[in-house]
Amino acid sequence: VQLQASGGGLAQAGGSLKLSCAASGRTFSGGNAGWFRQAPGKEREFVGGLRGSGGATVYADSVKGRFTISRDNAKSTLYLQMNSLKPEDTAVYYCATAPRGILSTLAIPSSYDYWGQGTQVTVSS
Repeated sequence: VQLQASGGGLAQAGGSLKLSCAASGRTFSGGNAGWFRQAPGKEREFVGGLRGSGGATVYADSVKGRFTISRDNAKSTLYLQMNSLKPEDTAVYYCATAPRGILSTLAIPSSYDYWGQGTQVTVSS
């Protein structure tokens, strides 16, 4: 299984970016799919996740109402639409896929077995 994240870059505060995560070897329609981020000097944190079965989504409070996760099963691609960006959203963003679609584990990094390489998002004030 390989995940290829893309779409990161530089945005101004209040702007938008859309991240993509293309998967090979696994689709996003079975197990959970998640987005995490890691800012310099900080631990990796959960951004949002999508349950494989049913497609329920869960978001961190810090991004709720601004970020949206979606998927295209035909393309085996996961997306993260980020609107109303803030400087504190600056981080390396990682996508991940899990073998199981358990809702209660969406925010738990150890429940994911494959990770993308990360894409840098920088938001200027």
